Amino acid sequence: MAASLKGRSFLTLFEYTPAEIEHLLDFAAKLKAMKKAGEKHHYCKDKNIALIFEKTSTRTRCAFEVAAADLGMHSTYLDPKASQIGKKESIRDTARVLGSMYDGIEYRGFEQEIVEELAAYAGVPVWNGLTNEFHPTQVLADLLTIREHFGSLKDRHLVFLGDARYNMANSLMVGCAKMGMHFTACAPEAYFPNEELVERCQNIAKRTGAILEFKTNPMEAVKNADVLYTDVWVSMGEPDEVWAERIRDLSPYRVTTALMEEADVDTVFMHCLPAFHDLGTEIGRQIHEKFGIDCMEVEDAVFESKASIVFQEAENRMHTIKAVMAATLGGK
Repeated sequence: MAASLKGRSFLTLFEYTPAEIEHLLDFAAKLKAMKKAGEKHHYCKDKNIALIFEKTSTRTRCAFEVAAADLGMHSTYLDPKASQIGKKESIRDTARVLGSMYDGIEYRGFEQEIVEELAAYAGVPVWNGLTNEFHPTQVLADLLTIREHFGSLKDRHLVFLGDARYNMANSLMVGCAKMGMHFTACAPEAYFPNEELVERCQNIAKRTGAILEFKTNPMEAVKNADVLYTDVWVSMGEPDEVWAERIRDLSPYRVTTALMEEADVDTVFMHCLPAFHDLGTEIGRQIHEKFGIDCMEVEDAVFESKASIVFQEAENRMHTIKAVMAATLGGK
């Protein structure tokens, strides 16, 4: 692994070159193969990391904890009630305290400024497990999954459907721009990404050959797509009152069997999870009772189809997170 990654934080993909991202993907693939073969890989033996979760999670927490254990590290989980970050203790003070005790810090929470400030004062690598604006560890897993499925990333066409204003669409756009891919955000115009962020990604695309597009017509947007990607319509921390508005505005952007058929016979479906594809969740049942729909951003038939690679994608969270931690802690 490139020595230049040692000691660096992982806050967005902006700070990493295409070659460095490719290195991380290669390393993740190697670690995945070692895991499957039962080979020990304690590259960070006896190091300690802190996991700060102001927003709860299944995949991110499990991925970090299992990855840490596989690397031979000890982890401390701090939930919203177990940490005084930003409440009784400032971000910078928390960063300096934890940085004096731990070799690395993961943060999953709210504003991007929080994880940026942690990184500025901790003195150790800080990893972004999700903020309102970016979700880089998820997109690294997405890139690995696409590469595994298609063999390469260059020129692959990913279409994101739904609310393209927040962390997932933002980070996918950055990742596609970096890796010379074709990215299309398909949403109502009011749900397009921030113009300043788009301009920044367009400047990267000029160097990598990536294509970035923004469309409002789903049937037009998905033509010749390799990947249809979607996410929940209401982000963590948003009030329940916005459900009615999102269902009204985003239902035309639901990933359906008809939409998959309009794309290409080899098109795959991806989702960062959790997904509201049936009535198997409490929120799904509540939405059904109130609005009379049995799915939201994706039909169950698509989610459970052979084209769906969401669980391969979910597993890859662990392998790519492991690569990020090992690389930035200098364990390999």
